[in-house]
This record gives sequence, structure tokens and C-alpha cells, in this order.
Amino acid sequence: MTVTTTTTVLPKTMQSSVLLGAQHIELQERAVPTPAADEVLVQVTAVGICGSDVHFWHDGYLGDFLVEEPLVLGHESGGRIVAVGADVDPARIGQRVSIEPQHPTATSRETLTGHYNLDPDVRFYAVPGTDGAFAQYVTIQAHFAWPVPDSLSDDAAALLEPLSVAIAAAQKGGFTVGTRVLITGAGPIGIVTAQVAKAYGAAEVIISDVSAPRREQALTFGATRAIDPLASDIAALHLEVDVFVDASGAASAVQSGIRAVRPGGIVVLVGMGATEIALPIPVIQNRELVVTGIFRYANTWPIAIELVSSGKVDLDRLVTGHFPLSQVEAALASTTQPGVLKSVVTPNA
Repeated sequence: MTVTTTTTVLPKTMQSSVLLGAQHIELQERAVPTPAADEVLVQVTAVGICGSDVHFWHDGYLGDFLVEEPLVLGHESGGRIVAVGADVDPARIGQRVSIEPQHPTATSRETLTGHYNLDPDVRFYAVPGTDGAFAQYVTIQAHFAWPVPDSLSDDAAALLEPLSVAIAAAQKGGFTVGTRVLITGAGPIGIVTAQVAKAYGAAEVIISDVSAPRREQALTFGATRAIDPLASDIAALHLEVDVFVDASGAASAVQSGIRAVRPGGIVVLVGMGATEIALPIPVIQNRELVVTGIFRYANTWPIAIELVSSGKVDLDRLVTGHFPLSQVEAALASTTQPGVLKSVVTPNA
């Protein structure tokens, strides 16, 4: 196998943060991966902590995914290309990139119709069976290593991944000029979705969260109104929004949010919580609501890069802390602390 590298000799081993079981992470020395013919080798500069990482670490599973073998977490990542496979232009060496962390089957029905995120055999970073980016080096197919302009920080390059989740939600919800949007959950995804809504021209962006500090943060990120669901019954406020996006996963938030949607409106379920919840079927039927979910994203990175490059979305301000690779466990635990919005791991710092 032919691999082209930088003029600097790459190390043969690297450090990786490995999940061995619930709340059991170990720093291990592993071989630096060799890129396949259509892949690049990326030296990782930043990795955001996602809620799914926290679930896998804390519980040892997420939904139907169970950690039964050692797993490297982390899928919000970016870095610099330091080597390329035989079929990749060597001119790409040195490029700063954001990683779209999936590898779909090229000939699946879903991939061929443009919905490669729905490929049932897709391999995704940090899901059991595929290691993620809490490591000093990773490989990814060259077309999923998206070049980013120098105006984007390393943090922002990594956080194009959660921004892509928000873009996928916006596409499903049909955000456009004048749209009135309700978002439940003012965590990172809720905050980024609020920014995307404003960037798309939403007339009103209402966000709900039980945390007062997060509600206050949301107002600085584009939300026009923040509601405490413990103090006000959202379903009784007659909001009549065009689109409701749940970014909390809380059953009560989903149920009340659906009741806040105007007839003919759209409900987009993003947050992951209980595997089953009761829905107000008469409301959905009588108002002819469209209820849908999103599963990651597809074809969103060019949009994400433009939104950040143009200043319409601010990802850097989401970051509330940086951690070295040796402190991944502390980074995961930090997400429950008041005031923490997005923690970032820097594997090569």
C-alpha cells in the first residue's frame, strides 16, 4: 500500500483514550493508523464532547448500542492532514480539515439516493465497532475530510459536526424567512439550532429549558424569548409556532411542544431520551402535524462552513473549557457542571 506523508517522519504509535466499560477510561498507546487508498490521516487538533459520548461513558450503552469491546469515543473533530492514501492527491497534505465522521456503504440504496446517513451499515465514529477521535491520529475517507478556511479556529472546525445536526433539523423543519420556531433544550444542540434559525431568517426563536443560566445563554445566541417550563405550561401559552424542535429528549418537553405547534406545522425530534413516549395523537391528527426525526446528517458540511465563515453562526463562543487527552474523563464529567456548554479535548496539545 502506497502512503504519502509529510516530510516529517510520523510516529509509529500514538496515545488514545479508550473506554473499557462504564466509567472506565484508560490512556493507551496504539499504532498510528495507516490510511486506505481513499483515506487521509488526520492529526487531531480538537474534539468536542457530545452527549452521546457522555452516555456511553457513564452507562456503557446508548439506546441499542452497547459497549462490549474497547472503544475510542469522540466524533466532533478536526485537524490537519499529514498523510494520504494511494488514490488521494498528495497536495492535500497540510490542509486543515473538519471531519464528517461516517463511512457509508457506497452502493446502498440510501447512499445512492443521497441519504447516506441512513445506510444501515454505515460506520460512524465512536459507535461500538468503530473507534472515534479521542486519539492523536485518525483516518477518514478523503471526501469526508472537509477543508476549512484559516478564519475558522480548530475548535470551530471540530464543532461543524454538531452544527450539522442543527442544519439537518432546520432542513427537516423547513426553516425560512419569517418562520416562528420553538426549541426545547438549551444545551449545545439547542443553542446551535437557535443560531441556525436566526441565520435562516426566523422571525421568532423561542427556547425552553429548566436551567436559568442556559436560558440566559440562549438569549445571547439568537433566541428572542426564553421560557422556564417549570414556571409556565408551554402547551397553554398559545404559541402557535410553525416548527417545534425538541433538543432535550424529555418526554414532557416533547408532549408540551407538540401542543404548541400551529395546524399544518412541523415537529422535529432531535434529542435522545426514553425509547418510547406517549404522544398526543388527537392533536397530531386534528392539526395535521408532520412529526419527524433526524438521524445525524447528510450533505451539510458546505452549509456549515459557510454559516461560520460568514459570521452567521458563532461556534467558538460555545466552548467553555479545554482538556488534554489524559483528562478525557474529566472532560466528560464536566458537562454536568453549571455554566458548561461545550468542553473540547485537544489530543495533540
